[in-house]
Amino acid sequence: MSNKQFNVPPVIFPTSTNQHRPTAPFQPRPTANPIPFMSFEIGSATTSSFPPAPNNFSFDQEPPLLEELGINTKQIWNKTTSLLNPLRVKNLDLHEDADLSGPVMLIMAFGLFQLLAGKIHFGIILGWVTVSAMFLYVVSNMLAGRNGNLDLYRCVSLIGYCMLPMVILSAISLFLPQGGLYISVIAMFFVAWSTKACTMLLVHVAGWDQHPGF
Repeated sequence: MSNKQFNVPPVIFPTSTNQHRPTAPFQPRPTANPIPFMSFEIGSATTSSFPPAPNNFSFDQEPPLLEELGINTKQIWNKTTSLLNPLRVKNLDLHEDADLSGPVMLIMAFGLFQLLAGKIHFGIILGWVTVSAMFLYVVSNMLAGRNGNLDLYRCVSLIGYCMLPMVILSAISLFLPQGGLYISVIAMFFVAWSTKACTMLLVHVAGWDQHPGF
């Protein structure tokens, strides 16, 4: 068997630095303005762009959660106690700022007392409050015309706060015998109390007391 020789030319790699060197596949090419590397080490937090917290900062200085949510408990309490007098409203100016936190609590209390009496009326209460607020909004703006400044949000607030006499009635009726003339007279008194309070607030908030000839 004869030995054959194969003449293989030698492989010469370029040694010049100006020539393009082969790179591995799927590698990003270098850019003119590369993105700086961001270090997430603990020591690098001191050089961050966020402003440093004050030295006297403490969580005790944070406002209460209810205040951040827009629920002013002091204002709700003052509005509620201003309606406790059946003859007149204590301070009408308190109800110029409408809110829904107090009305929602009064409506939930009304439904809770009805639930203790064995009546599940949450949907009925919410439905009638919505219908009453819409009716009050339409009628008041029809009467006021272009001078009307009573929006639907304020109507719901007035109706909700004027539910306080009905909440008291539902609490008292738990300890009274159901039916008869006695409970009917008491219910008529609380209904008249709620109606008078709502009328006084409506006249004051809508500004009708400033126009006697209206």
